Amino acid sequence: MKHNEKAYAILITILILFAFVVPYTLLRNVNAWYGSFLFWTALTILVIGVNYIMIKDWGKEE
Repeated sequence: MKHNEKAYAILITILILFAFVVPYTLLRNVNAWYGSFLFWTALTILVIGVNYIMIKDWGKEE
């Protein structure tokens, strides 16, 4: 595994942990549906961005 691949794997692991931790801690007392909706939308955009960066050069030889 290349160094940058390991960094992306760690970043995605952190994002997955945020997906579990934030709704049950920081958003616990938010009763409006748009609080969690905004969080999940932002998290989804971050994950899509990280995945795009990871695979944009996939298949190209170095």
